[in-house]
Amino acid sequence: MNLITHVLIGIIIQILCFIFLAFPFNFLLTIIIAFLSHFIVDAFSKITYHTPEPHWDDKFWISWNISVRVIGYIAIILFYPYYLGIIFVNLPDIWDWAIVRRIQKRRNKNRKIDYHHNNFFHRIVDKIRKKTLFWLPNWIYEKKAVISEILIDIALIIGIYFLMI
Repeated sequence: MNLITHVLIGIIIQILCFIFLAFPFNFLLTIIIAFLSHFIVDAFSKITYHTPEPHWDDKFWISWNISVRVIGYIAIILFYPYYLGIIFVNLPDIWDWAIVRRIQKRRNKNRKIDYHHNNFFHRIVDKIRKKTLFWLPNWIYEKKAVISEILIDIALIIGIYFLMI
């Protein structure tokens, strides 16, 4: 899933942990649940428009990726008090995309990334998806699948609203 979806999930997790748990368990479980939720949420990404490789020649792909990132960054700014959930729900992406892939790209002479490398957290997502969500349709290349992620994000925003009132 995209940044905005993970951010919204992290916010909900932190709100729930801080409502139902006392210190220090609210912090500890926010960190653990937010981190683990990333793998579950990403396992569902096959029902969204989420191509594994960039499509710089496709205006729709570019506009969708810019939109979800900008909206995600805005949500991070607006909901900064929920930084704990936001950081830890995105930690697997930070590790895989910002750290491991950059290191691997520099090390490889041909500048290509081996996505099956053992250091990637997202290999766990593939295992979860294959064992539990094999029945879901694979829409990662279907542009209409942006609708499913938009609907998921709307549901999460409604959930946040009701948790905050």
